[in-house]
Amino acid sequence: MLKTILYIAIGGAIGSVLRYLTSVLVNKYWSNHFPLATFITNILGCFLIGLLLGILEKNNLANSNLKWFLITGFCGGFTTFSTFGYENYSLFQNNNSLVAFAYIGLSILVGLFAVWFGLFVSK
Repeated sequence: MLKTILYIAIGGAIGSVLRYLTSVLVNKYWSNHFPLATFITNILGCFLIGLLLGILEKNNLANSNLKWFLITGFCGGFTTFSTFGYENYSLFQNNNSLVAFAYIGLSILVGLFAVWFGLFVSK
């Protein structure tokens, strides 16, 4: 278990630094009200989690330490939106569309409320 945590921690650190560098690079060339850096990070993260999971499954590595490093660590550090995207994809694939739409709607609405409530409590 400690070894798994180490893989996740290293992958997460790399993902977090890459997320920061993506923001620095995008914001250097784009200054607008639309949060392009976050949007790019989220979409890229969704692509990467799909690509990496596909490659891992194709090579029978879906239950390996590489999965902990790349998926939970790197993609999780880069953006949790990628996991959100994959989980909804899985729900749709398993004919759980109602659950997927509930998850999407609740995540957005409750997430926005939680941000507001956190700001409210901090004042």
